[in-house]
Amino acid sequence: MPGTFFRPSRTARALKSMSETKPVLARITPPVVDLLRRPDGPRDRQVLCGETVEVQEESQGWSHIRATKDDYTGYVPQKVLAPAQANSHWVSAPASHAYSAADFKSAELAALSFGSQVLVSGFEGRFAVCDQGYVPKVHLKAMGQKLNDPVSVAMGFLGTPYLWGGNSRFGIDCSGLVQAACLACGIACPGDSGPQERELGELLPKGSAYLRNDLLFWKGHVALVQDPETLLHANVHAMAVALEPLEAAIARIADQGDGPVTAHRRLPQSG
Repeated sequence: MPGTFFRPSRTARALKSMSETKPVLARITPPVVDLLRRPDGPRDRQVLCGETVEVQEESQGWSHIRATKDDYTGYVPQKVLAPAQANSHWVSAPASHAYSAADFKSAELAALSFGSQVLVSGFEGRFAVCDQGYVPKVHLKAMGQKLNDPVSVAMGFLGTPYLWGGNSRFGIDCSGLVQAACLACGIACPGDSGPQERELGELLPKGSAYLRNDLLFWKGHVALVQDPETLLHANVHAMAVALEPLEAAIARIADQGDGPVTAHRRLPQSG
């Protein structure tokens, strides 16, 4: 599609001519943006406020981008992009707010999901002064500061509505949940369950014991093992991120026609 329907904009062509090897980087400015399969097409994934993307082509109000966190490509409106910056902090609470002043009673400027990135220019009382507004300091961690337990991260999404292709606390799917949990713990992770099944951790033999932070895969689905008796996953059955008895979930998924577990994988130690 990039070679037929789209041609690079004058700006993109100029930047490309300046350096064939230096990528054109930008950042996402709204709280959440759908990453579309084609302009005005279906959502495949989402990108979050502050995340860095590589702009590959631009035309007719659309940018074809690559998300640097996982190499996922797709289309976003050009208007959601701004020049890239070296963000200083990321949102480590399940969700937060950016306020118009260093006051919890001031107007909310934006809702920020877990994983959003911000540039802090200073601090005022309990707040960090960011490009999005005033964000509670307690909701932020410095870039490079990681968590160490993917299941604990995923538990912060408990009750989040299921959203196909979702990557935020406002709506998420099974692979989005696993990716958020892994990236927060410093584990590189693709965006979709298929590549996750091929690439994440160690493949275990059938019949292996279930341990916390193990991953179970089905065709088109993935779940985290919270403990040997319990799964944690974003699923259509609950239409939310939910806990479910492990053996009951395996039986339910098979009974509804989605087949048996296709892989049991163990994540590397994080932290």
